[in-house]
Amino acid sequence: MARSSVGGSAVRGAAPALPSVSRASLLRAGLALVILSGIAVGAHALHDTPGQGARASFSLLTGAALGLVFAGGRFCFFCILRDFFEDGSSRGVFAILAALAVGSVGYAVVFGAFLPNPMSGRLPPDAHIGPVSWVLVAAGAAFGVGMALSGACISGHLYRLGEGSVRAPFALLGTLVGFGAGFFTWQSVYLSAIAQAPVAWLPAALGYGGALALTLAVLAAVGLLLLRYLPAADAARPAGDRLTPAAVYRLVVFQRWNPLVTGALVGVIGTFAYFRVEPLGVTAQLGSLSRTILDSAGLLAGRLNGLDGFAGCATVVAQTITENGWLIGGLALGSLSLSLLAGRFQPERPTVRGSLTALGGGVLMGWGAMLALGCTVGTLLSGVSAFAVSGWVFGGAVLAGVWFGIRLGLHRW
Repeated sequence: MARSSVGGSAVRGAAPALPSVSRASLLRAGLALVILSGIAVGAHALHDTPGQGARASFSLLTGAALGLVFAGGRFCFFCILRDFFEDGSSRGVFAILAALAVGSVGYAVVFGAFLPNPMSGRLPPDAHIGPVSWVLVAAGAAFGVGMALSGACISGHLYRLGEGSVRAPFALLGTLVGFGAGFFTWQSVYLSAIAQAPVAWLPAALGYGGALALTLAVLAAVGLLLLRYLPAADAARPAGDRLTPAAVYRLVVFQRWNPLVTGALVGVIGTFAYFRVEPLGVTAQLGSLSRTILDSAGLLAGRLNGLDGFAGCATVVAQTITENGWLIGGLALGSLSLSLLAGRFQPERPTVRGSLTALGGGVLMGWGAMLALGCTVGTLLSGVSAFAVSGWVFGGAVLAGVWFGIRLGLHRW
């Protein structure tokens, strides 16, 4: 992936000045308005469609909001970690920390309504709280290496579809293949490790207050350690510079959003998503598509014992678009609308090398996401927000995998 997609003036330097109004910019703005209007109309139609309803409608709108935030803040786990490991910049990491902090506060509030007594032996419904074993570590490490090889995490590839990325389709195709490999692997690892693995949830031992305090303390400690790697802030607006509509438009559309604002918005969106529909995740539809294809071919009989009993980015045999499918569709369209406004929709000619590395990285990410019951959004972001130990373990393994991939230079292939 070209570094211009995450580097350049839009990320590290001063934002470009608001371009003069031209026929091309008006056309892009018109297309963006059509897309956003189409999302609104589609959500309204889904609400009244039998078999879809309010949950599908809300998922589409949630995905669109997530796409706008991901694109505006360049919220890609791999790019954030690459900037830190390669350039020594922790700027983007604070977006992840903010998302986890806000998400954990939001989840604590929602959990208190769903399950007032966390020490009752029960787990909150549908929360991404998974088993902890060596399988989770291996899956996370493979996912991290796949991120480095493909140039982005799965959610990063989804929002870059809206930016015209020519590698994203190959990475997502590889993800489908990787999920298939994960399904064939599941039986052996489930019987050898996952079936007996503990499902650790911090509030069960510490209560909501203790779990939240511990989570926030760890995030704050990490943030303090990373302050030394925070680059100097961009120059402030000149004295007397008024915050005009044009200035606001430039800040929102052309500049990279403040990482704390970006992360906080992701955390808020994640909380509302869980409260109204299900925890955030971007792999359930992809995994379900892979599972449906294999099931239709008669290749999965007896291979998925115990899988449907775990919370996470659940895969199902489905003949229609799931709620998660509407979310990831909205994510790509939301990103596309902002990319059109900013003039960032610039597809490049695909290369054989870039396509193959994206495909291979996607396979690793799909395999890892299947065995980890989610990716950096589902298992890491939603898991840590839900006070699941599995979220922290997966996050640490992903971090190690990305570091190893970068040390090998896989992201330059």
